[in-house]
Amino acid sequence: MSIDQVSEIRVTGVARVDRRTKDLAKRLKPGEIAVIEHTDIDRVAAESLIATGISAVINVGHSMSGRYPNSGPLRLLLAGIPILDRVDPSILDDVKEGDVLTISDSEIFRASQRLATGIPISIPEIEEGMEEARVNIGEELQRFAENTLEYIKREADLTFEPVQIPPIKVDMRGRHALVVVRGHDYKDDLHALKAYIKEYRPTLIAVDGGADALLEEGFKPDVIIGDFDSVSEAALRVGADLVHHVHRDGRAPGRENLEMWNVPYHEFVIDGTSEDVAMMLAYEAGATLIVAVGTHATMVEFLDKGRPGMSSTFLTRLRLGPILVDAKGVNRLYEGRVRRRDLFLLVASALVAMISVSIVSEPIRVFARGINLSIHDLWYSVFGAF
Repeated sequence: MSIDQVSEIRVTGVARVDRRTKDLAKRLKPGEIAVIEHTDIDRVAAESLIATGISAVINVGHSMSGRYPNSGPLRLLLAGIPILDRVDPSILDDVKEGDVLTISDSEIFRASQRLATGIPISIPEIEEGMEEARVNIGEELQRFAENTLEYIKREADLTFEPVQIPPIKVDMRGRHALVVVRGHDYKDDLHALKAYIKEYRPTLIAVDGGADALLEEGFKPDVIIGDFDSVSEAALRVGADLVHHVHRDGRAPGRENLEMWNVPYHEFVIDGTSEDVAMMLAYEAGATLIVAVGTHATMVEFLDKGRPGMSSTFLTRLRLGPILVDAKGVNRLYEGRVRRRDLFLLVASALVAMISVSIVSEPIRVFARGINLSIHDLWYSVFGAF
C-alpha cells in the first residue's frame, strides 16, 4: 500500500487493543489492526509494530506532536502501514479484543456501526512535521538540559556512594560483560557481535526484553535485570539470575509480575534507569569491560523513552569511564582483527589440502617416486652398496 498526499485508507482487520504499544506488539498477528494510545510514536515502538505485519494503526494519541523529530510515524508509513491519528479515546473501551474493524478514510466501523473518526496522516505531512520539529528543537533541548542538571545536583552524591550488589551466582570478575537493551539497532548490533560473544564468552546481562533478544540469537542470558514489564515468562525460566530494580524511595514497578510468576529473584536498590543499573551491577561485580547493545545515548533516544533528562545516564557513564564501550565500536575493531587461532586453522587447512592432493594425484605420486629413485642412485654412487 502506498500512502500519498491525500492518505486514503481502506483497511479491514481484527483489532487488538492496548494502551501500551510494547505489550500489544507481543499479541499482534499479520493483517490485524493495532489500537493504541501513543503520543510521539518512537522508532523502537514503530519497528516492533512493523515486525508483526499489521495492516493499520489506530492511535488515540498524537503520533507526532512536534515536540521533537520522532521517526516512528514515518517508519510505519514507509512500511505501508497507514495511521489514523487522534481518534476519540472512547474507542479503547468500545472496541473489544478480536472485533473486526473497517477503516474507511477518516472513519472507523464495526460492521455497519460507525464507532469513531480520526485524522489520516501522510508521508509529506510527517516529513514536514519532522523538519519543523528540528527547527524548533532548541526549546526542547533547553528543557532537557535544565532537567538533566537539576537531577544531577540531587543525585551526584548518591551516584558515587558505595553500592551493595545482590548475591548473584554468576562471577563477573576479570571478564567482559555484555549489556543488552531493546533499543535502537539492537538486533543488528547483537547479530554482528556473535563471533565476539563466542570467543570472549562475556557475562550476558539482559535488561528486561533484552533477554528475549539474546534468546532469538541463540544465547542464554546470565542475568536479567529491570522491572520485568517487557520480558517473556519463557525467558525467566532459562536459569538466569533475576534482579529486580528497586528505587531508593521504595518504588518497585514490576514486583507483582515476579510474584505472579513465582520465580526466585534478588533486589538491587539503586536509582537510575534499568540500563544504567545493569551497567553499575557489572562494574561493581568486577567486569573489566562493559559492552553496551541498544542502550540510549542521545537526546532523541531519551525523548523517545519519555524521559525529561539523562542525569543518571550521564553520571553512570562518568563513573564507569573507559571500561564502557558501545557495541558498534567493538564490532568494528573485532572485524578487522586477525586472530592467531584463525591463522593456525588457515595453515592447518592448507597443509591438509596439500597432503590430500598428494595422496590422490597420480602425477604427484610419479614425481615423488622419481625424486626417491634419484636420491637412491646418488647414495649408491657415492657410498656404494653395503
